[in-house]
Formats: sequence, C-alpha cells, structure tokens
Amino acid sequence: MADIDEHTQVELEAAAFRTLTAHLLKRNDVQNIDIMNLAGFCRNCLSKWYLAAAEERGIEMTMGDARERVYGMTYDEWKSTYQKEATAEQQSKFKKVMENPELTS
Repeated sequence: MADIDEHTQVELEAAAFRTLTAHLLKRNDVQNIDIMNLAGFCRNCLSKWYLAAAEERGIEMTMGDARERVYGMTYDEWKSTYQKEATAEQQSKFKKVMENPELTS
C-alpha cells in the first residue's frame, strides 16, 4: 500500500463515511435490525460514533443532531416513514447478537 499522509487518510475516511451514509439514505428499505443482525452495527451506531467524534473535538452536539446527519431527517421522521415492526425471527437474531458483545460495535 502506498504511503498516505495523515491529512489524506482523514479525507479518504471522511469520503468513505459520506458514501456509506449516502448509500444508507438510498436504502431505506433495509431495516436497522437487519443491518445489526448481519454486521453488528446499524445507523444508530453510526450516529453514536459521529457524536463521540464530535465530543472528542469539543463540538457541542446532541444525539438528535448526529442522527439527522446519518438518517438525513429526524429519527422520529425516519421511524414513522420507514421503520417496520420487527418480526419474531429478527428479534431472535438480534437477541443472539446482543448477547455476544464481540459481535457488536
């Protein structure tokens, strides 16, 4: 791998984050519980990581602000527009994922 200076690395990582969140905005059909069950993180996790990064830099931000960055709207708007009731199977998988902290963010 080529040597990449720290500034360029940060730019690349930021671009990857923007691409990921843009992709998730287009895939409103994909439920958070499904992402969590497969990958151990979801849109809410991304929001928490974004908020933590802001706090580390002394930037005042609420969880609602962070969620709007990730969801492209308020969390309540996203839930009422796109979130579906989780099935028993999804809930069962989620419980197993959450019981194993090595699998979650």
